[in-house]
Amino acid sequence: MENLNDAPAAGAGLYWGLATLLMAALLVLAGCDARGEADAAAAPPAPEVDVARVLVEPVTLWETFTGRVEAPQTVQLRPRVSGYIDEVAFEEGELVEAGALLFRIDPRPYEARVRAAKASVSQARSQRQLAEGEAGRARKLLDARAISREEYDQRQAALLNARALVDEAEAALASAELDLQYTRITAPVAGRAGRALVTKGNLASADQTLLTTVVSVDPLHVYFDSNESDALGAQSLLQESLLQEGKSAPLRIGLTGESGFPHSGTLDFVDNRLNPDTGTLRYRAVLPNPDGIFKPGQFARVEMPVARLEQAVLINRKAVMADQARRFVYVVGDDNTVARRAVVTGREVHDLIVVREGVKSGDRVIVNGTQKVFAPGQPVAPNPIAMVRPPAPVKSPTADPRFRHLTPGT
Repeated sequence: MENLNDAPAAGAGLYWGLATLLMAALLVLAGCDARGEADAAAAPPAPEVDVARVLVEPVTLWETFTGRVEAPQTVQLRPRVSGYIDEVAFEEGELVEAGALLFRIDPRPYEARVRAAKASVSQARSQRQLAEGEAGRARKLLDARAISREEYDQRQAALLNARALVDEAEAALASAELDLQYTRITAPVAGRAGRALVTKGNLASADQTLLTTVVSVDPLHVYFDSNESDALGAQSLLQESLLQEGKSAPLRIGLTGESGFPHSGTLDFVDNRLNPDTGTLRYRAVLPNPDGIFKPGQFARVEMPVARLEQAVLINRKAVMADQARRFVYVVGDDNTVARRAVVTGREVHDLIVVREGVKSGDRVIVNGTQKVFAPGQPVAPNPIAMVRPPAPVKSPTADPRFRHLTPGT
């Protein structure tokens, strides 16, 4: 049987247990509210990013081609007369002027031939003088009917023969003197001499022995090929340049290993037909080379204008990112939240890239800080900057082509 005196004690214990649970619950709820307020107070600010507005302006598009540097004049030097090399009068690899002595063949045999030819000329001239005197006397004797017509004709023929012998002797003398001149082998063009392939004391055969090569070095030619579509676009720009400025459009040229296109050339030749096998058109640029940094045979990169857009949409190429096979940019809206836009890009123009689809004039795209964006709709703190970085100041006031910068509209 239950003890009736224990009932009040049991009720009191249940009351205090429920009160304890209620107080604990209130404490837990108060702690959650406090943590929520602390978390809200400690939330990080929106990341700062650099944004720039899309440019829309006229621009000339350039295409890069691979070309080969060639010398306008390349001469394989061979002797015109045979003989033993008496002197090598140049340093291998040096620059030589046109007419400079390079080799000399022993001239003594040819000097002797000149002397013999001069003697033959003197002999022929004396025979001619005698024939002229006899022909003159024959004319007087014929008028006096002292000789026959036949004898007169013979003396006239002897005079003509003597004159022909003089011409022959003089021609032989000129040939001997020319051969003597050919013993001095000179540079036919100004340029750089190659290695001496024949040294002193060796026999050089006329029109056979290769002595050395001389190539012109300033200016040089750069040959390159353009595909058919770019050739058609470039043709209109080149014609426009000729009509407006009276000269061909300039080209930008760079050597393998150089950054950018620090050299300037001028287009001076376009082939008259496309190559049917490759579908390309051959071009030639004239490249000044006063310092000799270009060498014939080198590969070169050539930039040529191929199209002009009157309203090109341009953004900084650092703003374009790739996701598998697609390209996209981050656009910042008026509420400073980020939206992802797929874009279709075209050719690059210095630090900019042409956008065919995806953005329009006035859009703000993120240029720096794209790594801080994790999802579309994220708020950011935009920092406005210019889409085009201004060119660095040139230290020298001279028009050094190595410090030229490509900007839209050029």
